Amino acid sequence: MSSTDNTRFNLSRWALEHPALTRYLMVVLMVLGAASYFQLGQDEDPPFTFRAMVVRAYWPGATAEQVAEQVTDKIERTLQEVPYADKIRSYSKPGEAQIIFQIKDNSDPGAVTQIWYTVRKKIGDMRGSLPPGVIGPFFNDEFGDVFGVIYALGGPGFTPAEIKIQADSLRQQLLRVPDVAKVELFGVQDEKVFVEVSQTRLAQMGLDMGAVLAQLSQQNAVESAGSIQSPADVVQVRVGGQFQSLEELRAMPIRGASGAQIRLSDIATVTRGYADPASVKVRHDRQEVIALGVSMAKGGDIIALGNPCDGDRGDPGRACLQA
Repeated sequence: MSSTDNTRFNLSRWALEHPALTRYLMVVLMVLGAASYFQLGQDEDPPFTFRAMVVRAYWPGATAEQVAEQVTDKIERTLQEVPYADKIRSYSKPGEAQIIFQIKDNSDPGAVTQIWYTVRKKIGDMRGSLPPGVIGPFFNDEFGDVFGVIYALGGPGFTPAEIKIQADSLRQQLLRVPDVAKVELFGVQDEKVFVEVSQTRLAQMGLDMGAVLAQLSQQNAVESAGSIQSPADVVQVRVGGQFQSLEELRAMPIRGASGAQIRLSDIATVTRGYADPASVKVRHDRQEVIALGVSMAKGGDIIALGNPCDGDRGDPGRACLQA
């Protein structure tokens, strides 16, 4: 055997020559391993910082070319000034602009929130340069939300509006459960009031659609009527007249071309319904339902979160949900 082999460190020989220290190190490693086992990540997906934001703006009645030149292009030029700007992709279509803004991958994850604040601030500063009638822009940077638990809420014989009331109640209860960060509703059907005007009746009355719409807008407008100054307080004056029911809307007086007054129900059919087509629909077992997506807070336990009705734990925050 060469001298090089004799001087090389031998871990096995060192362990046999120091049995007490070896046993001590083994015990320490076993304790640290057991402790780290109970501190393992308990999230459904590993944390990840999303470096993308979607900016949307709406301009009803505008063509795709008008949207691209007067809305999309201005927002793009503003986003180019944001720190760490990397890629900007835009899509323009009649009445809508969508811009996907990405920052560089080497940006500090802790600074992403500040960057999104800068985006909102810069676009808010240039908002006045957009054409009148533009709605927005709106921002969406919550791509990192993962809904580890999704509940489906429905019932035969219940209208979508009644289910929505129960879904809101359940949402409030879920938000009180420990480790719950966010609860979002999917498949909610927005209620609408439909006024279907008969063109034949309009022609007979000598009216046009614009005049009817103008009178509807004036009647249901919410405007300040001033205030009354008293020695003790300032009393706001409000003018009534807003529609409170379908019957009031049907009975609204419409001035005809000859000055005569008719009711809205004489020239139109007024009904209550839901947005058609619906933006999002959710089905469970072939039945339309409302889905409640539950997102877990950072550092939570996805296993415990999936059992909110767990009376054996003795945790008052995990009470059974009741509709």
